[in-house]
Amino acid sequence: MKKKLLFMFIVSCMFLIACQANNNDNALPSENNDNRITQVKNSSPDSKEILTNNEVASHLATVAARAPNVNDAAAVIAGPYAVVGIDVDQDIDSSRVGTIKYSVIESLQHDPYGKTAVVVADGDITKRLRNMGNKMKQGQPVEGVVDELSEIVGRYMPQAPIRENQTDESNQNKDVIPEKERQGIDRNQK
Repeated sequence: MKKKLLFMFIVSCMFLIACQANNNDNALPSENNDNRITQVKNSSPDSKEILTNNEVASHLATVAARAPNVNDAAAVIAGPYAVVGIDVDQDIDSSRVGTIKYSVIESLQHDPYGKTAVVVADGDITKRLRNMGNKMKQGQPVEGVVDELSEIVGRYMPQAPIRENQTDESNQNKDVIPEKERQGIDRNQK
């Protein structure tokens, strides 16, 4: 029994001594002479500066123009969206233009501002984007976008001739309505 108590006493003493030695490692730097703790400023490795939409558009156009076989580029920023128009030689095959667009998209994907950019290689669209950007820089953002978008839609929207011999189709819904209600509806429509 005495051996058992002596054994327990020794084990508990060893446990207390081990805890005392370990406790010094958790001390604050002012309590501990060994200064192993270093204060580090919290920073992000990919912090990007805040630019205006015009500056971002100019930056994206510059990045796109650096791609091989791109003569010039224009960009417009609208909220989180960016459209980049590239100017390539008109003699280049369409499959080669696709390759050039892909290389521009890849270069924009690695840029923090170009992750959501759309790239077009149509000469007319690029000219329209440049005009939009110029009008925005002049302080006419709404008018510039609306004018150029109407030009784009007007250019690509198909025109259909108006049919001269249109038949007078009766309104089938009016045939179901009683006569008194139909007269009231006709009065309201006039």
